[in-house]
Amino acid sequence: MTSAPASPPVPASRPAPTTLGELRAGGHVLKPVKAEVRDNLLARLAAGETAFPGIVGFDDTVLPQVERALLAGHDLVLLGERGQGKTRLIRTLVGLLDEWTPVLAGSELNEHPYAPISPWGHRQVADHGDATPVAWRHRSDRYGEKLATPDTSVGDLIGDVDPIKVAEGRTLGDPETVHYGLVPRTNRGIFSVNELPDLAERIQVSLLNVLEERDIQVRGYTLRLPLDLLLVASANPEDYTNRGRIITPLKDRFGAEVRTHYPLELADEVRLVRQEAQLDWPGTKVVVPDHLLQVVARYTRLVRESPQVDQRSGVSARFAVAAAETVAASAVRRAAITGEAQAVARVCDLPSVVEASRGKVEFEAAEEGRELEVLHHLLRRATADAFRALLAGTDLSGLQGRFEEGATVETGDLVPAGELLGRLGTVPGLGALLGRLGVEQESPGLAAAALEFALEGLHLNRRLAKDEVAGRTVYGGR
Repeated sequence: MTSAPASPPVPASRPAPTTLGELRAGGHVLKPVKAEVRDNLLARLAAGETAFPGIVGFDDTVLPQVERALLAGHDLVLLGERGQGKTRLIRTLVGLLDEWTPVLAGSELNEHPYAPISPWGHRQVADHGDATPVAWRHRSDRYGEKLATPDTSVGDLIGDVDPIKVAEGRTLGDPETVHYGLVPRTNRGIFSVNELPDLAERIQVSLLNVLEERDIQVRGYTLRLPLDLLLVASANPEDYTNRGRIITPLKDRFGAEVRTHYPLELADEVRLVRQEAQLDWPGTKVVVPDHLLQVVARYTRLVRESPQVDQRSGVSARFAVAAAETVAASAVRRAAITGEAQAVARVCDLPSVVEASRGKVEFEAAEEGRELEVLHHLLRRATADAFRALLAGTDLSGLQGRFEEGATVETGDLVPAGELLGRLGTVPGLGALLGRLGVEQESPGLAAAALEFALEGLHLNRRLAKDEVAGRTVYGGR
């Protein structure tokens, strides 16, 4: 389930005018939401600044399309499989609003003092004139979000008659008996509908006027409320969800449809995992070396491309994030049990991701019962690919020579780094190995992680034998 982001702390400094007269005297200019977004986006583009912070892998594909849609003043739909960052991208749009905007103090609809839209707002300005109270709203409070579910009602989105207001003595013909829904309450802001096809078609109809005529209708009332907002929606491909569709008139009213995708480059996949995974735990020193993150990223991509996996469902970026966090947790568990000072993830921690991630993947029906076998195979392939990419051409003869006369080395997820290094002894070329893996400050944990990665790579390339028994792994000569 997707929830709205928490509002950041609002700065103490805000614009000074507190009345309509002061606002006019200060030269404030009314600017529609889409004009705000356009102007701020153009300023960022001209300055070479990032317009969508935290978005990885879309620079040359998705983001230019989004920029064009925003510059054109279009409402838009982001269409793509699960876990492609659609909601994350939508939430960054808030940063393109002006930091502060004036509103009529007490307005349910965030009405601009220059242009009230409700009967209440018009009455406030008529009664108080230049003394009409003005409040200031931060851009973090100008974002609304609704996860579409089949039980979402028109009242949730648009509004409904409030029986309490009727009981207070107002007549049913009075527009002020209406309790406004999420969309009008986000007036002069950005509203997002996640998983739009999940809305019942009759509910989608209620958004038609919002997108085109910019007014709303509630139980026979025709409220001419010229809403000022940017409407953005996300959706999964219809051929996968089968839970509904975006009705044609609604699709026609969105100005742009932008297709998202999973990271195209391995480097972007790794960067995304590093950015999103919770690998820095308070009070616990844990290190996940870059070569293991590359294995996780390659594993994710292989699962995503596997013919045994249902390609319509996709393999979310959350799959890779959860895998990296599981690897880190395995290292922390080992350190807690063995008393290691620093938890460093190693190859022996990788198999833990298979059981943990099985539920995140939907397999083809023919693969029923073989899910773990398929995932373990793909993990071995990912490890072998990372070994070849990172250590191709590295002289590992010194390490391999340790096993030429029948010696063996035992490791496992509960074998501490110091014990593994002691079993291997002095390894010629260790410095070169660490250098190829980008290890700048040598420590027992990082040395053990590098050596275990090399051992596994040699085994996967049929240069060492390997036996696994009861959670223990024994490497030896062939």
